[in-house]
Amino acid sequence: MKYSFCLYCFFYSSNFSCILNRPKLAENYTEDTWLKLRDAVGAIQNSTSIKYNLEELYQAVENLCSYKVSPTLYKQLRQVCEDHVQAQIHQFREYPFESMNRCWQDHCRQTVSVVVDVLTLFTRLRDTGLELFRTHIVSDSAVQKRTVEGILEQIELERNGETVDRSLLRSLLGMLSDLQVYKDSFEERFLSETNRLYAAEGQRLMQERDVPEYLHHVSRRLEEENDRIVSYLDQSTQKPLISCVEKQLLGEHMTAILQKGLSTLLDENRVTELALLYQLFSKVKGGLPTLLQFWRDYIKSFGGEIVCTPEKDKDMVQDLLDFKDKMDNVAQSCFARNETFINAMKEAFEAFINKRPNKPAELIAKYVDSKLRAGNKEATEEELERILDKIMIIFRFIHGKDVFEAFYKKDLAKRLLVGKSASVDAEKSMLSKLKHECGAAFTSKLEGMFKDMELSKDIMIQFKQYMQNQSEPSNIELTVNILTMGYWPSYTPMEVHLPPEMVKLQEVFKLFYLGKHSGRKLQWQPTLGHAVLKAEFKEGKKEVQVSLFQTLVLLMFNEGEEFSIEEIRTATGIEEGELKRTLQSLACGKARVLNKNPRGKDVEDGDRFNFNNDFKHKLFRIKINQIQMKETVEEQVSTTERVFQDRQYQIDAAVVRIMKMRKTLSHNLLVSELYNQLKFPVKPGDLKKRIESLIDRDYMERDKETPNQYHYVA
Repeated sequence: MKYSFCLYCFFYSSNFSCILNRPKLAENYTEDTWLKLRDAVGAIQNSTSIKYNLEELYQAVENLCSYKVSPTLYKQLRQVCEDHVQAQIHQFREYPFESMNRCWQDHCRQTVSVVVDVLTLFTRLRDTGLELFRTHIVSDSAVQKRTVEGILEQIELERNGETVDRSLLRSLLGMLSDLQVYKDSFEERFLSETNRLYAAEGQRLMQERDVPEYLHHVSRRLEEENDRIVSYLDQSTQKPLISCVEKQLLGEHMTAILQKGLSTLLDENRVTELALLYQLFSKVKGGLPTLLQFWRDYIKSFGGEIVCTPEKDKDMVQDLLDFKDKMDNVAQSCFARNETFINAMKEAFEAFINKRPNKPAELIAKYVDSKLRAGNKEATEEELERILDKIMIIFRFIHGKDVFEAFYKKDLAKRLLVGKSASVDAEKSMLSKLKHECGAAFTSKLEGMFKDMELSKDIMIQFKQYMQNQSEPSNIELTVNILTMGYWPSYTPMEVHLPPEMVKLQEVFKLFYLGKHSGRKLQWQPTLGHAVLKAEFKEGKKEVQVSLFQTLVLLMFNEGEEFSIEEIRTATGIEEGELKRTLQSLACGKARVLNKNPRGKDVEDGDRFNFNNDFKHKLFRIKINQIQMKETVEEQVSTTERVFQDRQYQIDAAVVRIMKMRKTLSHNLLVSELYNQLKFPVKPGDLKKRIESLIDRDYMERDKETPNQYHYVA
């Protein structure tokens, strides 16, 4: 197969006659061949018309190569080129660096392509041209200095916003690359100047600009440098150049950027800048770990303020939910769903939410109560379900889940017994979520409460059938809920004076129930009772839905027109504080079925009350809510203390269980095992007290020789 290659022969204005001297290498060289080549070269030198066309010239060169005179041709051509290049060098020391580009372009244009079949000659001639230009022009220190400094000056002008001739830069830098001096003569100086420029710029702008503006500036600078790579810099420069910009504008200022602006970006939810921050820091060594630490600290600080500020307790749970939504959005939208950041967020939430033991658990339980209570019109069933899912996320972070259980059980009991639950489906959905999160043991008592309510419905169906068979049917319809004491919160018994009809009906039910379930004990809880009364006013008949305490007060006005607060207390037996709240709901609220004298919003000793015969209301059945006493500090402490008491029992049981299995164990190993088994936070001092208590009760004993060693007592 025949190959054709281009032979670059450099013809300058110098004398080429040396090339055309006929070599004495072979007898069969024709005089005609040499004459044609000499005349053609002379025509080129003198810019005259070429006597022979290029095809004949190419043929002449090919014949010379075929007769194996290419070494001589190459040697003589090299000498001519070298003489010419040396003759031109003086002009580049005196004229602007742009003259270097003209020289290079002339050098490239003053070539004649010759078809040749010898690869070695082509390669040698091409390399020779580059070598001569590099050796005699570019390698000259003065020329090189002027050229490189001119290029750097143009790049600096462009970085300062001025317009420069990019084609000129592309040509000159291409020349340096072709001559294989790009890296040594230009790149090192260029990177050094770039490093100096951006080091100064970073220091200055960090003082002058806010963080969002600075981040956008860094992003713009990186885009500009990448554009320079595409436009005129060598591709090999990209990595060190971009690394230099990132180091000086980001790497040297990571801590300062985060200290100065991360909190502001997160507080103001600047998702665009946060995404840019993550994108930029991901390019710098150590950037993401530094951002991660600052983000974790921000969450702990901001969340800790929510949890540990008692003045914010009213809105604590809603603030936590909003904060969690906000941080989730940042992790998803700005931090590329990075699992490390998501896990760090979870750890931070768990850390700050447990800085204040018990209170978050209590308030979360009350927040759930407010959402599940009847009258909550804020959300549809689907929205309520989403709210409960979010609450469960916050709930997972709490260590003392037994505190949540205690308050949740107390509120659930009120909703079930007073009929204030917004939705049975929502109640059971929440119960299912708790069971999935904490296990069946956690929800067993709560499930027992629902079971009691279902069983009570069946019992009441049977009781109604039982009443129909009585010889003296009552004009009062009685509904009773039978509650298993172990499932429900404990209630303080309160003795009140019930009307004879109610007392009689209670006895009938007691006889009915114990007849079916012998050996059980019934204890009535009047504080949880409610009734529907039929009342007659001037406007007409109404039905009034009231609590049992309200019922006892209203029934007194069947016997008289007016009573003092003292008379009502004596007749009903209701405790003073409870009685005042009851009278306030009847005489000072929206539905005033009683009149108070003197008028006022509060009930005081000495007030008198009479039946409001002029009462009017658009509804036939009117519900008069009992004014609920706000949960006192004592009640909260009482609930918490009951939790702590339960914890002591759980610690005791865990110690006995471990010792029964191990028989002998050191104190440290026993404490370690307890920490693994207990699901609530506990202090080492509390564990020590429970161990001492079990030793006193002969469940275990100390080793006589090693007091720090315990033995199980069978």
